[in-house]
Amino acid sequence: MLVIRAITLDDIDPLIEMARQVGSGMTTLKPDRAMLGERVRIAVGSFGQTVAPEERDYMFVMEDTADGRLAGVCAIKAAVGLAEPFYNYRIGTLVHSSRELNVFTRMDTLYLSNDLTGSTELCSLFLRPEYRAGANGKWLSKSRFLFIAQFQHLFTEKIIAEMRGYQLDDGTSPFYEGLGRHFFKMDFNHVDGLTAVGKKSFIAELMPRQPLYVAYLPDDAQQVIGQVHTSTLPARKLLEQEGMHYEGYVDIFDAGPVLQGRVGELRAVRDSVPTVAQEGQPEGECDITLVSNTRLDDFRMILTQACNGGAHVALSARELQLLHCQAGDPVRTLALNVRKPING
Repeated sequence: MLVIRAITLDDIDPLIEMARQVGSGMTTLKPDRAMLGERVRIAVGSFGQTVAPEERDYMFVMEDTADGRLAGVCAIKAAVGLAEPFYNYRIGTLVHSSRELNVFTRMDTLYLSNDLTGSTELCSLFLRPEYRAGANGKWLSKSRFLFIAQFQHLFTEKIIAEMRGYQLDDGTSPFYEGLGRHFFKMDFNHVDGLTAVGKKSFIAELMPRQPLYVAYLPDDAQQVIGQVHTSTLPARKLLEQEGMHYEGYVDIFDAGPVLQGRVGELRAVRDSVPTVAQEGQPEGECDITLVSNTRLDDFRMILTQACNGGAHVALSARELQLLHCQAGDPVRTLALNVRKPING
């Protein structure tokens, strides 16, 4: 069986091994021992509440209980941009007009922005290829929303998620080649690696502060603004189903979209149900359901068939064991899939 749980210090080595499979474009999950090791230590302190709230970084791993192998990882950063700058491009509009010539032009522009500073960030979602079957990817992504629903007080009202931008099959970023390379004079992977280990001062030092006209960029760079990497498209759709949306902010290197949402508008906050675990078999109409315990210091979650909305949720002895729960303990449930409205 699979279980999603809070990361521990024992997970550092297998996490580094997994990060080697990620590839370029995900700055929060580079196979750098110093960076990932420190991040895991902060995550452990976050769950233990020994780290300042604004510095917390909650990392979760999906574990295959058959052999203890890590199948995936995801994370929530409590607030971005408070310890180091957090940059994005905001897509804006400038209008130029001449009554004398009867000319009116509307131009898209890119503004270097720190507007999203302080937001809670969903990040570091990765599932090993051999586990990309059934509902595993959907569950891993949505697990973060159930955690937020249980511990809303730990997060800011605004939630963001930076999506990996479009790349060609050889890993080339058309947007970076059309814009960033002119200012940084480095390969995309090198710049990506510097930001992963927290070296971001060069962004402010080298990037122009004035608005950039999108029309000046090569056509292939213009076309990928706000577009996601092919492998990231399912992840974007899942986040949008949960209440996230695109509001015109993109990554400064690959122009991947930044999705935004508000905690109170998330499906998990609206529809998840605090209930009580009991040992037994579900009866009646059941859904594929995320079930978590309510412990911050030992957070755990499973995916199972359960009947939602009642005063109790029936779980097997094995499921209770995976949750580190006993009958009578509080749990929280959320249907995996969004219910489609009935027309009529």
